[in-house]
Amino acid sequence: MAVASLEATKLRLVFNAGVDDEGKPILKSKTFNNVTKSATTDQLFQAAQAITVLCKDTLNKVERNDSIDLQA
Repeated sequence: MAVASLEATKLRLVFNAGVDDEGKPILKSKTFNNVTKSATTDQLFQAAQAITVLCKDTLNKVERNDSIDLQA
């Protein structure tokens, strides 16, 4: 039976930075490493909103990226 253990959590914010010459949206992202593994979804979303206030671009989406180690 395999065992999974949470190794790391990252918070990724994706911003709308305008449009290019062809009218396609320009997306920029910022990733924050070493996020507390036990952080809840609400806590991460609140942190993302607080960070967004300091940015000039509009927030497009918030992602939580967990790295999990699988062992047999």
